Amino acid sequence: MTVVKDRPAHAGFAAARKAMVDSQLRVSGVNTDIVRERMSAVPREEFVPEDMRAIAYMDRAVPLGNGRFLAAPLVHGRILEESGPTREDAALLVDGGSGYMAELLRPLVGSLEVIKPEDASTATRKKGDITLLVIDGAIEQLPDALTKRLAEGGRVVSGLVVRGLTRLASGRKIAGEVSLIPLAEIGIPVLPEFAAPKSWSF
Repeated sequence: MTVVKDRPAHAGFAAARKAMVDSQLRVSGVNTDIVRERMSAVPREEFVPEDMRAIAYMDRAVPLGNGRFLAAPLVHGRILEESGPTREDAALLVDGGSGYMAELLRPLVGSLEVIKPEDASTATRKKGDITLLVIDGAIEQLPDALTKRLAEGGRVVSGLVVRGLTRLASGRKIAGEVSLIPLAEIGIPVLPEFAAPKSWSF
């Protein structure tokens, strides 16, 4: 009789990370070296509840509890690639609830500040100090407080809710204003704190 020892759990997760990069990112056009390197290095399973670790690498959002989600791997890959982070960037991240995007982004920028979605409307301690704003989730509107934090010419990458559908979007602050341009339709967890005020229709 041959006795086969179970593989360590970390070996299984490492294989899942490689499969994620090869079968989800590469085939969808996410091929920037630094994005693939970071997503190969950061263990997604450490950013979800223990009972969800087995599905941490599936191509869908993972529930975290309290209405929060870890977005699908492709979402984070596309956000990170579109952000084009550099060591010259002073970055501000609105965390979607997992901490995963912060771990991906931190080594790629000069500095990183992380805030919760519920704090985004009051993030006005400084003005014009951020060159890169990343929002880990889909929004309907960008609060003025975040626009004020962004330096002139600063970049924004976020999910955007357009007519009930979520899209990856990016923009820049020009003449004190930020316009987000939808880039690609993709399923992104919605952040209710960024909902637009409801209006009457007749």
